[in-house]
Order: sequence, then C-alpha cells, then structure tokens
Amino acid sequence: MKRLWRALVAICASVGFPYLFATFTPFVSWYGGKLAGPWTDPNGDTLIVLAGGDLANGFPAEGTLLRCLYAVRAHQAGGFRKIVLAGSQTSPHMRRLLIAEGVPAAILVTEEGSHSTHENALCTVRRLAGDNGSKMLLTSDYHMFRAVRAFRKAGMNVLPRPIPDVRKRAMYRLRRWQAFLDEATESLKIVHYFVRGWI
Repeated sequence: MKRLWRALVAICASVGFPYLFATFTPFVSWYGGKLAGPWTDPNGDTLIVLAGGDLANGFPAEGTLLRCLYAVRAHQAGGFRKIVLAGSQTSPHMRRLLIAEGVPAAILVTEEGSHSTHENALCTVRRLAGDNGSKMLLTSDYHMFRAVRAFRKAGMNVLPRPIPDVRKRAMYRLRRWQAFLDEATESLKIVHYFVRGWI
C-alpha cells in the first residue's frame, strides 16, 4: 500500500506542478511570443494561410477559424493579390468562410493535397511554381517557428505574419492549460522536424 500511495503522490505531483506552472505564471504567453518571432504584419503579393486542424464534427477547428478571421483582416488592410488556403479537406471550408466575409473568390486559391505542415510547404511550393511575387505566411503564434522554417526548407522564402492564438488564450487563466499542452506538443513536433531534416 505504501508503494501504491507513493506512486499516486508522484503521479499527482508530476501532473499538478505543470498545471500550476502553466496556469499561474506568464510562461504560456512568453513562450508563444518566442515561437512567433518578430511581430511585423508584413504585406506583399501573396498571403499563405495554413489550416489549424482538420474538421471536427463537420466544422473547421478553432485554430483554423481564428487564422481565417485574421486572413480576412489582412485582406481588408489591403495589398494582397492572392490568398492561398493550405490544408487538405479543410481548405474548401476556409474558402467559403473568407468569401462569406467579403474576400473576392477570384483571389482565393486552395491547396488540398497536404495533411501536415511539411506537406503544406511542399504542396504550396508546387502550387505557386513560377510565381515570383513576395509571399507572407499566416499561422498561429506557437506554430510559426516550425512553419516558416518548413517553407524555407522547401525552397520558398516567406515572411512570417503570426496571429495571437495561445497569447490570446493565455489572457484567460482557465484556458492556459490547453494552450500549454498545444505548446508542448508543438515543441515535440519541432524536434521531430529537426531530426527529419524538414526544418
């Protein structure tokens, strides 16, 4: 019984400490900012918007919706002649959302062959072959570190245009734990991409 009790205490401590750390410190917001890099909101010829997850119950994931809304804002600010929506089955839904928000259908291009950030980069590079205009990459703050490097590794020089995702969630204490888990998962993916030579 003593061993079982010690094991339970150890498990609770291993889960409880990270939870308290994520919930009651500014780490989530700070780390999200580090992963985002410089926050300049550059304009250019083409805006590439990455899906933030596949469909859930027929609807785009929360991250995808947030990226779409910021893509609409970027369009409204002006300057983009083309917007590429990258992400397998999700990109047609992204397209409909942007059209509903007033973005002209004629400037929207969907990339439907990718299922990961690595594939986003490879497929988008092929889709835009021969397009020499400047390209901006829009994705969540915590995803930008890996995404921008994956695109550059694939041969496309993109400028980062991060959006506040985990940094927004970090404003609400009850949402910090999930944001922390997203950052932890992203950190593992960054290591995986380094090992595979994709970034």
